[in-house]
Formats: sequence, structure tokens, C-alpha cells
Amino acid sequence: MSQGGVLIVDDDLAVLQALPEALRMRMGGVTVETAACATAALDRIAARDYDAIVADIKMPGMDGLELLAEIRTRRPETPTLIITGHGENDLIVRALRGGACDFISKPIDRDYFIAALHRAMETREARRRVKERQLALERHLSELEAVVEQRTRERRPTTKVSESPLSLLQGSSRQMEQVVQQIKRVADSPLTVLVQGETGTGKELVARAIHQLSARREKPFVAVDCGAIPDTLIESELFGYEKGAFTGAHERKEGQFQLAGGGTLFLDEIVNLPLATQAKLLRALQQRQVQPLGSKRAVPVAVRITAASNVPLEQEVRLGRFRADVYYRLNEFVITLPPLRERDNILQLANGFLAEAGTELDRPCCRISEAAAQVLLRYDWPGNVRELRNVIRRASLLASDVIEPEHLAVLPIDPRLATDHPQEPAPAGSSLKELAQAATVDAEGRAIRSALQATRGNKSEAARLLRVDYKTLHLKMKQYGISAGQFRQS
Repeated sequence: MSQGGVLIVDDDLAVLQALPEALRMRMGGVTVETAACATAALDRIAARDYDAIVADIKMPGMDGLELLAEIRTRRPETPTLIITGHGENDLIVRALRGGACDFISKPIDRDYFIAALHRAMETREARRRVKERQLALERHLSELEAVVEQRTRERRPTTKVSESPLSLLQGSSRQMEQVVQQIKRVADSPLTVLVQGETGTGKELVARAIHQLSARREKPFVAVDCGAIPDTLIESELFGYEKGAFTGAHERKEGQFQLAGGGTLFLDEIVNLPLATQAKLLRALQQRQVQPLGSKRAVPVAVRITAASNVPLEQEVRLGRFRADVYYRLNEFVITLPPLRERDNILQLANGFLAEAGTELDRPCCRISEAAAQVLLRYDWPGNVRELRNVIRRASLLASDVIEPEHLAVLPIDPRLATDHPQEPAPAGSSLKELAQAATVDAEGRAIRSALQATRGNKSEAARLLRVDYKTLHLKMKQYGISAGQFRQS
């Protein structure tokens, strides 16, 4: 048990002399401090966390019961013993109900007093140890859950992006066959590749396919979402930092350029890079070296760069939001992905996602009805392939055998129309839950667009306006197919 401090509070000077002396004699090592009134005691409590407090119940000014209430508010873990007079039973009951752990009757029996104080301090120490063990157990359980989740993801039969991204891009779509041919031509070249297309069209799949068809396939593929990292952290994330480079830099950390050494670094949503960081990126691209924050020496890096943007970078250059020299350095080979609404393989993709969902979710749903197929073909798919996959996964959970139009009632409203047109009513027969989901989607989309409009596309400022963290806003924008770029012109 820790031998910390004990505070004795009493307006009787004789008590303030006798009790500390008894404690020092019987409990060696304990530090004893005294206060002659409750006000002085509160000053001491504010400056120090005592192992136990002993207070007289009757004192001028603030009495022991009021002091006890203050102690329970300011130091709820500190055990408090109350000194009471003979026959003060009502006060004893009130003290115990108020949180006192024990009471000492006058005249004070020193043996009983020492034993009661010792019990109180032992109880506090035991509670502290239990709390530490609980916290350690919670940390251990969190680590185990993370390991289990990781292993579950590794075993889960998902889309197997890391194994064969090219197979997910191939199919009967004429437009995508052209993209696949471009990937095969550029994969084994040293050219920097810029992939452009709307959110959800599969830009990262293209980057992974290029990596796996190149001579770098055995080296790392590192993906960095430039739109998900705050501007103040992006440089340290990309280029790394030395120990002591800034407050909180307790050890050296390699950046993503170093971690991708010999392989491919994929810079997704590169349009979100601040202009100052774009200048440093240009030096890294031209000189093949980076300078970590706090370092006086540049570090050579050998990586192949692929980048992606959901808005045309040429347009951003004209508007002064993206450096022309960086654009021309990235523009060695451009692959443009068509939006899903312009492709002719929507149903083929939907059936592929249905088979995937059947395996992953253990659902026997086997086909899409003709009526449901027409709903899929008529929809504009602002979220592109990612949205289609999510819709089919949800529908496979709702349907028992065949996906019908009612199982697609979760389709969100086209976000490009949400600001100009009122929300269309949910389909007839929609459940209360489905109506609530549609209303939530519409309200969230409108709020996000209003915030981005007010901040001219600044996602960090928009997150503060909406009172959400940056990551949550970023994920919501991806979910609803909202791009910050469209608001930067206003």
C-alpha cells in the first residue's frame, strides 16, 4: 500500500496536534498535513491528492458535511472519515449517506482511529489496483479484437483486390476494355500515371493493377488518401520526421515515400494537397529524394508514383488551385475512368457483386428480377461502382431468393439533384425505417453541401461547422459522392 498523505481538518488545535503525532508513531512513513477550517482544507485538496482525509463534522463556517460534499465532487476517489460527537446519530447517518467511508466518535480512541484510517487507505489502494487491472484488461481485449478482426478480414472471401484487381476491371464493357489495355501498356514502364474519374469509379483498382503487372509487384504498394489527412499533418505523413522535429515527435518515423521503397506509392485525391506540399512533392518527383521534417539530410527514395483525382487536374491548374509544374510531372500517362452511368455493364457488375455478397454474407439470394434490373439501369449512380456494390449488398440481405424493386428502396437520392429539387417521396409501401433512412440521407447531404458552400470547399472548416471530426466528414462525402472541388469555384 502506498504511504501517501493524510489531511486532518479540525478547528480544535489539540486534535490537530494529537492525531498527527499518533499517525506518525503508528504508521511510519505517512505524511500528515492539517487544516484548521474547511476553506483551508479545500485549498490543500486543490493542490494535492491525499490518500485519506479526516474531518470534524462540526466546524465554524463550512461544516464537515458541506466539506464532504465538496470532497466527493473534487476528489471522488479519496476516502473521507468524519469525526463526530457522542450521540450525533442523525449527523452520522447523513455523513455516511453523503459518502463518508467511516466515522470516529469523540473522545477519539486512537487504536480504533488508526485501524479505521488504515482500512480506508487499504480500500482505496485495492480499488486503484482493480481499476488498473480493468484498464489493462480492456486494452488487452481491444488488441485481441483488432487481431481477430484482422484475421477475419484476411480469411473473408471479399473482392480480393490485392490478388487480382485487373480481373475486377475486365468484363463486357467496351469502355473498360480500353482502360485495361492502357493499364497493360503502361504497367511495366517507368512513367508516372495519373488516374482521373469520379468518386467510386475504381481509381485505386487501376493503380493496384498497374503495380501488380509491373516489375515492382514484389515490393510494397502504399496508398495514401490525401483528402483524409489534415493539411498540418500531410508533410510528416508523406516525408516522415526525425525525433524532436516538433512537439509530440518522440521518435523517428519514416514517411510513406520511404515505406513504399522499391514499390509503388499511390496518391489518391491528390487535388487536396496544399500548394506548399505540392512544391515539396515536385522536388521528390524530380530529384527522387525527400527531406524528413527536422532532418538536415535528404533521403533517396526509389518509388513509382501513381496519382488519382476525382476532378480534372487541368481545370484545377487553370483555377490556380494546383501547381502547373506538378500537374505536368504527373501527366506523363493519363487514364480516365468513365462513370458507371456511361458504361454498358451495370447488370454484369451487379450480378458479380451479388455472387460476392452471397459468399461473404452467407446469403442464398441467386438472381436479380427483370423489374429490379430496370431500376438499376435507370438510376444515375452518382456514387458509381462503389455505390452499386453497396446497394447490391444491402439488397441481398433484404431478399430471400430474388432481388425485387422493393429491395432497392434504400437507393439514395441523386446528390447532384438534392440541392435543386425537393426530395422525392419514398416508394409506396416503404417502411418507417426506410422513410427515416431516406430522410437522413437527404438531410445529411444538404447539410454537408451547405457547409462546403460556406467554406468554399475547405473540408476542415466544414467539419468544424458541422461539429464532426474530419474523418467522419470525409467518409460521409465519399458515401454521398460529394466532391469538395465543386465548391471551390464559388
